[in-house]
Amino acid sequence: MREQISILRQEMEKNGIDWYMVTTADYHNSEYVSDYFKCREWLSGFTGSNGTLLVSRDVAYLWTDGRYFVQAAIELESSGIKLMKMGEENVPKIKEYLEKHMKPGEVLGFDGKTCNADYINSIYEFIGRDKTLKYDIDLCDIIWKDRPKLNCSKAYVIGTEFTGESYLNKIKRVRDYLEKYNCQYLFLSKLDDIMWLFNIRGEDVDYNPVVLSYACISKDDCYLFIQKEAVTQEFSLYAKINNIVLKDYFEVYSFLEDNFREDKNFNIVDSVEPNICADLKQINYCVYGLLKGKTNIIDSVNPTTIFKATKNATEIENMREFFLLDSVAVCRFLYRIDMRVKALEKKEYPGEYLKDENGNILSEKTAEKLIDELRSQIPGFKGLSFTTISAYGSNAAMMHYEAGDDGGALLKNEGFLLVDSGGQYLGATTDVTRTIVLGNISDEQKRDFTLVLKGMLNLMNTQFIKGCTGRNLDIIARAPLWKKGMDYKCGTGHGVGCFLNVHEGPHSIRWRYIENSHETQLEPGMVVTDEPGVYKEGRYGIRTENTLLVVEGDKTDDGTFLKFEPLTLVPIDLRAVDMSLLEREDIRQLKDYQSLVVNAVSEHLNEEEAKWLKGFLITENL
Repeated sequence: MREQISILRQEMEKNGIDWYMVTTADYHNSEYVSDYFKCREWLSGFTGSNGTLLVSRDVAYLWTDGRYFVQAAIELESSGIKLMKMGEENVPKIKEYLEKHMKPGEVLGFDGKTCNADYINSIYEFIGRDKTLKYDIDLCDIIWKDRPKLNCSKAYVIGTEFTGESYLNKIKRVRDYLEKYNCQYLFLSKLDDIMWLFNIRGEDVDYNPVVLSYACISKDDCYLFIQKEAVTQEFSLYAKINNIVLKDYFEVYSFLEDNFREDKNFNIVDSVEPNICADLKQINYCVYGLLKGKTNIIDSVNPTTIFKATKNATEIENMREFFLLDSVAVCRFLYRIDMRVKALEKKEYPGEYLKDENGNILSEKTAEKLIDELRSQIPGFKGLSFTTISAYGSNAAMMHYEAGDDGGALLKNEGFLLVDSGGQYLGATTDVTRTIVLGNISDEQKRDFTLVLKGMLNLMNTQFIKGCTGRNLDIIARAPLWKKGMDYKCGTGHGVGCFLNVHEGPHSIRWRYIENSHETQLEPGMVVTDEPGVYKEGRYGIRTENTLLVVEGDKTDDGTFLKFEPLTLVPIDLRAVDMSLLEREDIRQLKDYQSLVVNAVSEHLNEEEAKWLKGFLITENL
């Protein structure tokens, strides 16, 4: 049993808490959390980016999704914490487990600032009102003696040459939306929404160019809550010019308490409860507790989320430019890895491991550092969009694997190396995955690689009628695998931001129906990934990922159609393709894509790199 769990139980007893739940979130439901918010990781030892810990006096459980089953099983070993594999048969949801095991009168505790309102409401309704919620206490803050400090970076403004739209125009669109739906206020907690609206960026969340903040907007007023240390003189002037009232980040709770009392009503004279637009999947439960009963909460996706998802002409132009440059960097990475494979095959150095020019054995970490370095040389580079996944052999079966400080696995002249990576640029956010052949692979590996490739190409080349959501399209990517009784435990695609979060909604591509979820139809200007895969525990993993732009398709008597334009321009490793599994249309799609890559990328490569690209990846087989 982990010592942290024992200490937590002692503190639970002191505070009259029977069950304590720790999610993986900050105050804003961010996907990536800074060290300050890694309470679940500190308590459990599980380092994955998604998981919920539930502790009682006698038991401890960790729920996580299919991306982390393998990793969690390893990291929870000997911890006394049982792994609950979300979505698997006979595995209850957290609320189902609590409903069965929590007794009337017992208390469920959690930090209400790190749990979204929608999630807690769903639990409370399910377990019954004869239980008590205690959400105003952060037990981790009490027992975690050397807890890291809260991040605080400087906020900076980005111009319309990158955003394509001014703050004043954006705030007008928001206010027009509020008027249309008879809402007096909009409360924003989602950080990338706030960054998009105010045309600002920062570095408070790993891989997301955001600053910790909240915003409250009415017809006449706009309040931005931000840490005092984050406000520069330039930003202060920008706020003053644009009539943005700056308040301290930690003042938001007292502000809501004071301004939404029944006798004050936040600049509304009448006594009618005002309508406030607030996405309960994004605001935390403490904010919700201050608003309910004092306002009429209109639970809906933030209008800023909807507006942000559709990129304007300036953003699209910037994204095309940076995706090309990013693809060039990935091509250079593939070239360098392949040169080391060829050198070993030519017996230029002895052994079975890949080595660099100085005779050093290459590892997963070596490959990770190489692609990160190549990407960092691109003008406008602002950092990575997520931790680069460089996974060799069986490690690639863990979807979000990360090589450790020991360098990870050494690269042999056999099997696959999977590299999933992306960058943040002043004008774009990128995401791409390629699975690379390092030597001999089995017929089974070739088959699986080819099935994944077929799915990726089929989705990328599909034309669909306007009005489709990602759930209508997901089967196109999965069909080749489903025909063989295979599947992958994740969605096929996610939205991508523009110099914002690499995972962006509200649109996505996934087959599973999620209760009470909002499904968004795809529109021209939206950006989404296309990333089917195969993950065989203890053996290997395969993923091929392109990022796509939704564009106009045909217009016929039957309606308006949409299609995809690939933003990613990185070749497919044809050595892993089983041509006997490809139909004529598959071959045409593959040949067209490879040719597109060569034509777009070659002029940005040196002579040797361009020769490699044309000669090695475009073969007579196509």
